[in-house]
Order: sequence, then structure tokens, then C-alpha cells
Amino acid sequence: MTMKALSVRQPWAWLIVNGYKNVENRTWPTHIRGPVLIHAAKSMTKGEYAAALMFMETRRLPVALPAMRDLHLGGIVGVVKLAGCVRRMESPWFNGPFGFVVESGSARELPFRPCLGRLGFFDVEIPEEYIVGVRL
Repeated sequence: MTMKALSVRQPWAWLIVNGYKNVENRTWPTHIRGPVLIHAAKSMTKGEYAAALMFMETRRLPVALPAMRDLHLGGIVGVVKLAGCVRRMESPWFNGPFGFVVESGSARELPFRPCLGRLGFFDVEIPEEYIVGVRL
């Protein structure tokens, strides 16, 4: 089975698949809708992790992130259902210029599956049983 995937840097990928972050900000729009795998990029710096903490603190978003060492890198970490692409959104997570909107209640963490990422949306071949029982 083939599914679309989107690579997202940590800890943002964790925030998305755990249902906290309801929009993924990009500089480009998309027409893709429906289920999309979330891929955690292969690297994350201490500065990126600290910047995410600062972002959440300044917006008063009370989320306790896992320790840096506990975040998976370089593979599929979850699945969401994309509901749309917007230029404006009343969400503390939105900072545009485009936002890929995650349908409310659709974010699901999946068992980590190593996988090479790519820019933009990309196809991932996965066994059907990997997402059996995941309701989107």
C-alpha cells in the first residue's frame, strides 16, 4: 500500500501526531487532502528544540515535550488527515504563510518506522497492517 507522507522536523512532528499542533506551516500551498503519514526528519539541533520550547512559552501553550533524546528521527511517527490549506487561521500554532490544516481528532501516533524523507509530499510504501485500526 502506498501513502503520501510529509517530513516535519522534531519536535513539531511529535506535537502534530500527538494532537497538539493543528496546522503545519509551509511556504507553499497544497491541494492534498485526506490521510498523510508524518515523517520525522533525520536531524534536530538543540537550537531547534529550544526554539520550539520558546515558541510554546511565548504563546502560552502548556505542552510538556518529551526529552530531546526521546524523540524519534528519520522515520514515520504518525498519521493525520489533512482537511485543507489556508492563508489565515485562528490557531496559536499558525504562522504561515500557508497552513496545512489537520482535521480535529485525526492525529495518531504510529509505531516508529525508519524511512528516508524527501522535500514536499512523497510516496511511502507501507504494509497495510501498519495502519489497520487507525481511524481517520
